[in-house]
Amino acid sequence: MQDFATRTEPHRRELLAHCYRMLGSVHEAEDLVQETLVRAWKAWAGYDPARASVRTWLYRIATNACLTALEGRARRPLPSGLGGPSDDPGAPLTPSFEIPWLQPFPDARLDDPGLRLARRGTLRLALLAAMQTLPPKQRAVLILRDVLEFSAAEVAGFLDTTPAAVNSALQRARAGLGGLSADEVPEPDDSAVEAVLDRYVRAFERADVTGLVELLTGDVVMEMPPVPLWFRGRDDYGRFLERLFGMRGPEWRMTRTAANGLPALVAYCRDDAGVFRLHTLQVFTVRGGRVAHNVVFADPGVLALFDLPATQPAARASDGRP
Repeated sequence: MQDFATRTEPHRRELLAHCYRMLGSVHEAEDLVQETLVRAWKAWAGYDPARASVRTWLYRIATNACLTALEGRARRPLPSGLGGPSDDPGAPLTPSFEIPWLQPFPDARLDDPGLRLARRGTLRLALLAAMQTLPPKQRAVLILRDVLEFSAAEVAGFLDTTPAAVNSALQRARAGLGGLSADEVPEPDDSAVEAVLDRYVRAFERADVTGLVELLTGDVVMEMPPVPLWFRGRDDYGRFLERLFGMRGPEWRMTRTAANGLPALVAYCRDDAGVFRLHTLQVFTVRGGRVAHNVVFADPGVLALFDLPATQPAARASDGRP
């Protein structure tokens, strides 16, 4: 079966991204990729290269495995998908672990030539959260047609339906997103985003609420799964930061990472023993030189996806940044 491994392994990472788009969970996507490869291995003797490429054949298996897994399951939301914003930055920060929250996807897993057809914008958290509201088959059609650019006939073959039914489902899925698409989430200008994040880090590490608020858009959104609260606007964002620094103290360290094609920061908070301990992963959307959205993840299971150090040294080594 060496030929099977050689032919299928190059597609593993893009299949992971596909299953993640469908499920909204990295953990579940990893399981579904493994299931896809097991199903493919069992069917390998009957694979006909004249009918489909290995890549197309694997996507058919993976899509149907995802649809089976999604039967009877609740969607994976962000807090902003469950109701209106809170107007009380002092509200209790009670996590709701019973809600299957949308998980972030580490960019380190996307660094692969096999993902060249998977535009980074298609992994943005806002788009994925909107996709989660679609019925699973509509979600599959949208991803296969608009993201992966399979033809209507190919998708019809995946789903045992007709091209006309695929096109109808695609229209309904696009309407269900309210006009949101990957094409409408442009890739950020790296230098501009870097400048904003540098300033955000410096202000956060000084617990400088005024400096942080200056970096926000007027309609900025902050949400904090697994806490089912979210805030809109500079005032409430700033008031929440004042509360955070009041509870946790003013001494922080931040390091860089990336998730879902977006810049991200990892926050470490100093404890009573003087150790900077892992606190949160913050995933940013930067628009027009300001922070427009910050999704703050605190679930230890989510943080583990990024292989983050549990602590940071009290004295920071120079990284060349101003």
